[in-house]
Amino acid sequence: MAGRLAGQGLVWGALVLLMATPAHAAEQLRWAADAEGGAPYIFKSPEHPDQYIGFEVELIDALSRELGRPIEFVQYDFKSLLQGLERGDFDFAMNGLEVTPDRLRQVRFTQPYYRYRQQLVVRADETQIQSLDDCSRLAGVVVGTMDDTAADRLLDARGIAKRLYDNQTEPYEDLALGRTSAVLLDGPIAQYMAAPNPKLKLAGPGVERGDYAIAVRRDDSKLADDLNAALARLIDSGELRTIYEKWSLWNDDQTTLKEHKASDILAESARLWTPSVYFPELLKAALVTLEVSFKSMALAVVIGLGVALLRLYGPTPVRWLALAYVEFFRGIPVLLLLVFIYFGLPHAFESMGLGNWFRLDPITASILAFGLNYAAFEAEIYRGGISSVPAGQWEAAASLGMPAPLAFRRIILPQALRTILPPSTNDFVALFKDTSLVSVVSVIELTKQYQILAKSSLKYLEIGAATALLYLLMSIPLGWLSRTLESRWRSS
Repeated sequence: MAGRLAGQGLVWGALVLLMATPAHAAEQLRWAADAEGGAPYIFKSPEHPDQYIGFEVELIDALSRELGRPIEFVQYDFKSLLQGLERGDFDFAMNGLEVTPDRLRQVRFTQPYYRYRQQLVVRADETQIQSLDDCSRLAGVVVGTMDDTAADRLLDARGIAKRLYDNQTEPYEDLALGRTSAVLLDGPIAQYMAAPNPKLKLAGPGVERGDYAIAVRRDDSKLADDLNAALARLIDSGELRTIYEKWSLWNDDQTTLKEHKASDILAESARLWTPSVYFPELLKAALVTLEVSFKSMALAVVIGLGVALLRLYGPTPVRWLALAYVEFFRGIPVLLLLVFIYFGLPHAFESMGLGNWFRLDPITASILAFGLNYAAFEAEIYRGGISSVPAGQWEAAASLGMPAPLAFRRIILPQALRTILPPSTNDFVALFKDTSLVSVVSVIELTKQYQILAKSSLKYLEIGAATALLYLLMSIPLGWLSRTLESRWRSS
């Protein structure tokens, strides 16, 4: 009886505790951004490589405190942020997202949390280009910018020739090398990527003001209202200004004291990014690459062998279906298949009233996409290898009374493997390198981690060499194993 009363007391105590705790206190929010974007938005800390720093990271910490809710970071490809938001992979996106009419039709934006201006950058020895008007007037001028940005649309409106990039670092690299005439991007980007570079200079004041805001799903007005209220409190208290002053982003007539300079932050970051700091991060990403590669290849082998057998021994309608599978999956890019599986299929099932029935996690979607794609290539390799075994082997097995399935498993397939192994190994190495594509669905594999680390430290050559070494260490053993098996089977 006493035990029962004690148990009831514990239950009632837990209920009282739950009733006394605010409902929202335990609800975690998920914030998505792309750390490859780099400073000053979000980038890896050289002192703690498993952590991120940047003015948006500090703003998130402040918002978490104001909302009374923990906020978890989700690494997501910048170009897919809005699709991921609609898909429900996270609760909101904040990553220097410009408020544009087309985006307003797709998602709901909060009030702006930062106002920027477009900044033109030229080489330090440039004398002719001082403004966008000069870019319009002079012949042969090509301006670099990022795709689908306000700067991109501004160049189109001015009729200025442009070169588009996927990230904010490469435009300035090409400008310094003389491959373009100028770069037009948001002021915060120019301040951190261009101003500290002695080969570059800012050309004139900023133009065409724009806003950064937080994106939430269109039907989530409650979260938008909560974020707006939190931002208002940060503005009123002066904390937002303090964050921007720390990161040299406060531009109120430049009358405020700046605690850090962009050049100081980048120089200190480069000094602290040593091999002992970045190599463990590369190793973690390499394990993800290995997981996707081996699981995808295993799926491709199983499906490919099945398709090859159907093409060789199935009835005529089944043979045509197997051929259609090969031609279809061999004829479409794996990137298209990956995006379709991860983003397209959930929308298709939702439109059929099946809700979240086909919502795969990024790793599973990547394995499925690569497995289906490479199975088509494996099927043709297996078909050719099996067909190369002389028909007399089948006849000899039949004369011994061996059933066809047993003959295939014991006699035909072992001989076919000698022909199958070399091209299959080549396919595995190709798949291994193609896994760099999975970053579009927010998987941080080895290549994506290199891009994040390189843009956080600006050590492109050093970290690139370490990344290449890891790829070699993972792929060379495959070639060695293939040659060893070929030699052993050839002598047997």
